[in-house]
Amino acid sequence: MSKNQHVLPKNEKWVVKSEDNKNYSKTFETQREAIEYAKTIAKKEKSELIIHGKDGKIREKNSYGNDPCPPKDQR
Repeated sequence: MSKNQHVLPKNEKWVVKSEDNKNYSKTFETQREAIEYAKTIAKKEKSELIIHGKDGKIREKNSYGNDPCPPKDQR
């Protein structure tokens, strides 16, 4: 099963953490760097990327695999 990737704030930096993993994958100075790294993993794993804001709340989600709720085409 693919593990979703989370981008989280940690001590004035940003970390990438796989779901159900106790350790962080990598630490970054900026959120942008963390998102790019996590996006690469999420695409490879065909999982979701969950981006948290500075307050820790989920800010955005992107699916790179089987989306359980795909958007409906409006065309």
